[in-house]
This record gives sequence, structure tokens and C-alpha cells, in this order.
Amino acid sequence: MARYSPEHKEATRRRMIEAAGRRFKSDGIDGSGIATLVADAGLTNGAFYGHFTSKDDLVASVVAQQLTDQVAVVDALPAGPASVEAFVREYLSPSHRDDLAGGCPSAALLDEIGRRDETTRQAYTDGARSMIEAIARHLDDGNAHQTDERAIGLFTLLVGSLQLARAVTDAELSDRILAAAYTHARTITGATPDPAAPPTPESS
Repeated sequence: MARYSPEHKEATRRRMIEAAGRRFKSDGIDGSGIATLVADAGLTNGAFYGHFTSKDDLVASVVAQQLTDQVAVVDALPAGPASVEAFVREYLSPSHRDDLAGGCPSAALLDEIGRRDETTRQAYTDGARSMIEAIARHLDDGNAHQTDERAIGLFTLLVGSLQLARAVTDAELSDRILAAAYTHARTITGATPDPAAPPTPESS
């Protein structure tokens, strides 16, 4: 039997996690069976169990990786509230709202994560904490407690607003939700909008 290198095994595992992440966010965790998940990654059921002990194990791995990737995006931004404003603008854009599979894991999966096992919830807790800390580094005003409160407030505003904008059937109301959230998020960040940036729904 052919032996695969550690690099090959890690690449296969990562491909499985990435494919499952897109499927979970588009169809839901409970709506995605193992057969579909392995097919998305071009693998077999046997290959799946070579990397994960169960679907719950995969779910926890997906949640952890999705949040790690999102934190990396925020960490890579130039320091300061202007960068957060740009991130907020993109996060609350209609294109992000309409891209469930490629979008924020929190907005797509939060209601299901709350009902998962402790391992998955702990993976999300660690990721959410890291995300809040990443945002806080950009909002640091010298007052640690106040900065943390603003970061938590911004994170929850973004996630909740995107969930609501996706849930309603009225397209105009959905755009207004995004626009209102953007206005309030700008207040939290203390940043002014970039005049060269594309218009938000409220100004289009």
C-alpha cells in the first residue's frame, strides 16, 4: 500500500476542512452528511476516517480553522481604526451577505454551534476570543477595558446584523439593515468613511 508523506496528509486534511467549511455555511451543519462532505473534497469515506474520528471531530476542526483564517485577515490589516472601517464596509456589503459559502463562519453557523458538543463550542469560544482581540488591537485607545468593550460590541453588531440581513425576504429592508449597522459600527470604530471606497447601501 502506498504511503503518503506528512505534507500530503496535511494537505488532504486541509482540503477536507475547507470543502466542509463551505458546505456547512451554505447548507448547515446538520444538512451536510459525510458522503456529501467527502465528495466535495474528492475523497472517500475511508479517507475521511483516516483524518477525523467522526463528523463532530470535523465540525470542531472546521470551526477552529474558519475563525483562525478570519483572525488572520484582521491581523494582516494595517494598524488603526481606518483598517477596521474598511473591514466593516466589506463585511456589511451586499456581496458578503449573498455569499454564505465564502463568508463569515459566525454569521452562517452561530445558531448551530450553540447546539453542538462542548468541543465544538470550545473551538468557537477560542476563535471568537481571538477575533475580538484582533479587532481590539486596531481600536486600542489606551483604556484596555473600554477597548475590549468596543471590540466585543463591534463583533456582535457585525454578526447579528449580517444574520438579520440574510434572514429577511424584503431586499430593501435587508439593505437598510446593512446600512444602519454600518453607521453604528462606524461610531464604535471612531473612523470616518473612505471617500474612495464603494458606496454602502445607504448611500447608493
